[in-house]
Amino acid sequence: MLTLVLLPGMDGTGVLFKDFAAAAERDFKSVIVSYPNDPSLSYAELESLARAALPRHESFLLLGESFSGPIAISIAATNPHGLLGLILCCTFARNPHRFLPFVTAALRPFPAGRVPLFIQRNLLGRFASPELVAKLRTLRQLVSARTLKTRLEAVSKIDVSEALGRVTVPTLDLRAKADRIVSRASGEEIRNILPGVSVADLDAPHLLLQTVPQEALGAIKSFVRNRIEISN
Repeated sequence: MLTLVLLPGMDGTGVLFKDFAAAAERDFKSVIVSYPNDPSLSYAELESLARAALPRHESFLLLGESFSGPIAISIAATNPHGLLGLILCCTFARNPHRFLPFVTAALRPFPAGRVPLFIQRNLLGRFASPELVAKLRTLRQLVSARTLKTRLEAVSKIDVSEALGRVTVPTLDLRAKADRIVSRASGEEIRNILPGVSVADLDAPHLLLQTVPQEALGAIKSFVRNRIEISN
């Protein structure tokens, strides 16, 4: 069974992957990576943690969700042993909004407690359900607002577009049609840098894997059938 390594969104906990991993268990062995609740950890340090979690003796796919997209890109660009394909989910190669640096600068003097509400308002949009809203609330107990705020600032400065151009494994870009967090321009930039990328546009909000897990799984399975060569 092919292993699917899942790198989490900005919360870093991996908690929001659990339902998707359960839906995928007949087709993939899921490895959920989590990051410490530590605002001092940079993108480079989180990448090191993600690399340490990669399978050592088996083939795998690497999925980077949102915040972790740049980490997945940077890892894939070095072509680690066993990597068969890269999956980008509602993510970006560099700062997804031109105004984000100004927003993070404006937020810097204010208490960190204001940041989670700023982020969470746009994660689900019209796709919100009591169950998903409750799961987002639980994250407040697992990850500090200060950590979220620091990671938001890191997003505003990140640029792995050069690394993306060095990715040689087949790549799938899962995009959400109702994404209020990552602009469509970010997806187009990925396609411009990596013309061979496969694209799946799904009717979903930013939390795509959490709201349409079966549709996302279908897109990934199709990608594997059509683009991935698996040795017997």
